[in-house]
Amino acid sequence: MKLSAFTDVCLRTVMVLATPGTGQLTSREIADSVGVPYNHVAKAVLELRTLGILQVTRGRNGGAALSSQAMDFSLGGLLRKLDKRTDIVDCTDHDAQSNCPLSGNCRLRAVFRQAREAFYASLDPLTIRDICPTSAAEPITLLPFPTVRGIS
Repeated sequence: MKLSAFTDVCLRTVMVLATPGTGQLTSREIADSVGVPYNHVAKAVLELRTLGILQVTRGRNGGAALSSQAMDFSLGGLLRKLDKRTDIVDCTDHDAQSNCPLSGNCRLRAVFRQAREAFYASLDPLTIRDICPTSAAEPITLLPFPTVRGIS
């Protein structure tokens, strides 16, 4: 199971904002701290705000901060909401000409759906608190941003 680049950016954003002593940060500050392009972080902040994970303040002294209930949000639940893919494999356009010839009698998609749900279910008991630094002395280090279709 591989997380999408967008989900990765969302998780990095949450972990940075959850670091004790961080407070409110702008999207630019988050992007610089995790080594991710600003526009990706801005989209992540918008989605996390929609999900109730972040509170966003606009204006000169604005920025994003974790909402009061964010730390208790289920990790599996968050990943389900962030993952917009319908299937692990795409059986509809394998050659951009027609559907896969095996699609009429294939059980692979159902197996992959079950595997993905088992992956999420294993993360359901974990909360955002479980994946975040416990002190400011444990900084988030820059990780390489995942390559998306040959573009980073």
